[in-house]
Amino acid sequence: MSKARWMILPVILALAGCGSEEDQDLKDFVKNSGADLRGKIEAPPEVKPYEPFTYNNAEGLPDPFKSKKPEAPPPPGPNVKADIHQPEELEGFPLESLKMVGYLSMDNKAYAMISAPDGKLRNVTVGNYIGQNYGRVISVTETEVKIKEQVQDGGPEGTRISTLELTE
Repeated sequence: MSKARWMILPVILALAGCGSEEDQDLKDFVKNSGADLRGKIEAPPEVKPYEPFTYNNAEGLPDPFKSKKPEAPPPPGPNVKADIHQPEELEGFPLESLKMVGYLSMDNKAYAMISAPDGKLRNVTVGNYIGQNYGRVISVTETEVKIKEQVQDGGPEGTRISTLELTE
């Protein structure tokens, strides 16, 4: 039993010596760690006092009690030619949102299958209108659909050729 006492005694002394110096360093660190920190709160913006508006001599100003008429869209530029036709379904979608997902040929006529953002598939062939810039399909192949669009900055005739490529 005396051997066991001698073995416990060094363990107790070692544990007693561990806590004093390291413990003080930890306490000093915790005490000083928040000393440099100061919270900064920005000043609120200056509130301007309310200034009432008198509507006595307002000849050039619109009447606040009458509804506004909607503005007419600006006329097309000199390079854009108006194309009068029955609107087609795919003219309601931007060309960038349409995808060519298939190709088929019937009676020597090529058709492209177009996927629209509404989730529906539609067939187009040469002559159909597509996109929001009066785009008209000018060719359909197994890998792409070429569209001639009317745009403001499309060169001297106001047109540009866009392509929808087959996606997998």
